[in-house]
Amino acid sequence: MRTLILMLGMAVAGGAQGAEAPRVKFETSKGPIILELYPDKAPRTVENFLAYVEQGFYDGTIFHRVIPGFVIQGGGFTADYERKTTREPITNESDNGLDNARGTISMARTRDPHSATSQFFINLSDNDNLDHRGSDWGYAVFGKVVDGMEVVDAIAGVPTGAAGPFRSDAPRNVVMIESATRVPAGGAGE
Repeated sequence: MRTLILMLGMAVAGGAQGAEAPRVKFETSKGPIILELYPDKAPRTVENFLAYVEQGFYDGTIFHRVIPGFVIQGGGFTADYERKTTREPITNESDNGLDNARGTISMARTRDPHSATSQFFINLSDNDNLDHRGSDWGYAVFGKVVDGMEVVDAIAGVPTGAAGPFRSDAPRNVVMIESATRVPAGGAGE
């Protein structure tokens, strides 16, 4: 009986450690992007992002800011550059040991470090100037691109200029997030 209880306890503990990170697939007008999220490092941020995914919030939004060599940003505007209504801002989790390295996804925010809602950006290069440093809050990394970095790079290569409320850095031809869905951990959702 003790052996059975011990084996059951080990199986439960092993299952908890073996839990795979959640994944999200963005189907964009340039192709699919698969993201792996880090709830162990940024639990509130991942929970917030997944809530937007599950409510279909990102479907039909655009990448509204494209700066080659820096970031592509999306998650807040429709193709008509109308700002979408968001949930309340979340607490900044940038002090989680993750760096804004190429291919990571982070929360966009205003100058207020705790103002992130729905907008995110994908780093096109190692942007250590966006990392948490002492009293400088930085930007909270909460996942990374695990498939589709060539799509991210294609988005980064689109011509930009003024559009909607933006004086620069907006794609001249809309780059749409057609859908955002959760996919099985370790899978591409095909």
